[in-house]
Amino acid sequence: MREYRNPNAGTLKHLDWFTVVLYLLLVMAGVVSIYAASYDFDHASIFAFDEFSGKQIRWIGLSLFLGVFLLVIDARMYETYAYPIYFAMLLLLLVTIFIAPDIKGSRSWLVFGPMSLQPAEFAKFATALALAKLFSSYNFNLNAKGSNYVKALAIIFVPVLLILAQKETGSALVYLSLFFVLYREGMSWLVLFAALVAVVIFVVAIKFTESAVIGMPAGEFAVMVMVMALMTGMLTLYVRRFEIARNVFLWFVGTAITEAVLSSWDLHLTGYAYFLSVIGVAVGYCLFEMLRVEAKKLAITVLTVVLSVAFLFSVNFVFSHMMPHQQKRIQVALGVVDDPRGDGYNVNQAKIAIGSGGATGKGFLKGTQTKLKYVPEQHTDFIFCTIGEEEGFLGTSVVVLLFLMLILRVISLAERQPSTFGRVYAYCVASYLIFHFCINIGMVIGVCPVIGIPLPFFSYGGSSLWGFTILLSILLRLDASRSSRHIQ
Repeated sequence: MREYRNPNAGTLKHLDWFTVVLYLLLVMAGVVSIYAASYDFDHASIFAFDEFSGKQIRWIGLSLFLGVFLLVIDARMYETYAYPIYFAMLLLLLVTIFIAPDIKGSRSWLVFGPMSLQPAEFAKFATALALAKLFSSYNFNLNAKGSNYVKALAIIFVPVLLILAQKETGSALVYLSLFFVLYREGMSWLVLFAALVAVVIFVVAIKFTESAVIGMPAGEFAVMVMVMALMTGMLTLYVRRFEIARNVFLWFVGTAITEAVLSSWDLHLTGYAYFLSVIGVAVGYCLFEMLRVEAKKLAITVLTVVLSVAFLFSVNFVFSHMMPHQQKRIQVALGVVDDPRGDGYNVNQAKIAIGSGGATGKGFLKGTQTKLKYVPEQHTDFIFCTIGEEEGFLGTSVVVLLFLMLILRVISLAERQPSTFGRVYAYCVASYLIFHFCINIGMVIGVCPVIGIPLPFFSYGGSSLWGFTILLSILLRLDASRSSRHIQ
């Protein structure tokens, strides 16, 4: 006689209360920070509904109700209806493009009377469910065939394209964090390495544009030298063909010396002609060597070099087609442009606020930068500067520690999931948290461009809070049901 144990039984007993406590600590600290950021000497109560803190408390109450509701749903329902939820959210993102009002140049907010919601925040959990569903499909292996990569990338990039169509670049970039999930599930490290190389090329090419070296911008000169070093390094450490690496290295060094000598006689090649010819010969030599040695790794090295050079020449085209405010923010973040009264104003004031906090801060509600409204949007995207000014290095360290504990806990939950669906979903949650945490704080301290990424649980707003509450609640429900079994 088979007895069936209700998979929903004992949800509270198996609930990961440590994660719940971390969540509650973060949202409560967020309310206090929002109150501090918006307090303006009128002695209004933190609970007043006409204050941002009071409104956030209302959002928190609704979030707790939503979280409890998600915890009582049968955990199997999330896997069963993952694709319908995903396609419903895609439809909502598409509709939003046409019906959302234009708010600061973006059509990403649906307005319902006094309440506004951003569908892009809710599409995060739907995309995580769909990706987890794909990986949990029967016999699915990311590296088994190319079509599996196409499916995974399609799930990630379709919402990205729809959100970009809403002119909400920051929210779209968040979904790129899911590449860490693909890496965890078997994607080659070479993909992440290629992404890192692309970022370095973009940054160096944009940052060093003012000066010139041998007839080309200094940034492009530096990138070409980096490509030559990259090729030599990959031949040595990745391909492990030391003879080929030595010959390529000697070729690079010899031609560089020759170019330096000829330049003194004014007979040297221009920068572009020199690098393209020298790197071209090295690539041709590697292609020839592929006839007698293992071709795969050599081919990957050659492809990396060719794509790096091609990407370098596309940087100016891509940058020139960005929105003017996006160009300015990138230039400000890289130090190319000093604009303390324009696009760099927010970041400059935020750094002043954080720096003035010192080790222990000025005290709760005593931050002058905050109270005098020097930092715009300080209760939303720049909430971290309020913490830095009033609570100092000690307070910001506590906040960072809480986030690190939550992220590590989510990763721990991911690793103990018995199913692929639960593991992949949990890593999606961790990826979102890491991206928001790093980019938001990076924006505030000036090491990342300002792209409108909120700090989870701290920044004012219901959409972000609800979005992360849904992500964590579903994860907790999946984790609580991991030990459910059919027993005889």
